[in-house]
Amino acid sequence: MSKALFAQRRDGRVAALQFIYAWSMNTPKNLAEDLRVFFEGCEQPREHYAFGEELIQGVILNIADIDSRIKGLAHNWEFDRIAKIDLAIMRLAIYEMVFRKDIPPVVSINEAIDLSKLFSNADAKRFINGILDRLKDQLGRDARKVE
Repeated sequence: MSKALFAQRRDGRVAALQFIYAWSMNTPKNLAEDLRVFFEGCEQPREHYAFGEELIQGVILNIADIDSRIKGLAHNWEFDRIAKIDLAIMRLAIYEMVFRKDIPPVVSINEAIDLSKLFSNADAKRFINGILDRLKDQLGRDARKVE
């Protein structure tokens, strides 16, 4: 993957994280309008964040499945007590790991850890890594390859 494409995907993940976090705090009545307003406020044109927009749509469409997986993997941890930013990071990564076969699971995990370093506290990366690592072991696919 070229540096430019990698940077664009990183920008997309950051935008998706920001939107999913805000969405979890205040679910919009009109998602399309909310997305339009959100992307108007971003540094780059909306097309730059196409990957991020795919992630946003995928997470929201599959939120019940994703949250069910988090609840099953978060041993001894109440779902409602998970920090909203950590939840948003895990939702993105789990969407990628389960529904995006074009992204190796280890890439999704590494990206989630990097996002946690940028947006959460120092302890979050261990918690997030533990949840995502358990999921990786359940996927039944090579964690380092695309399908």
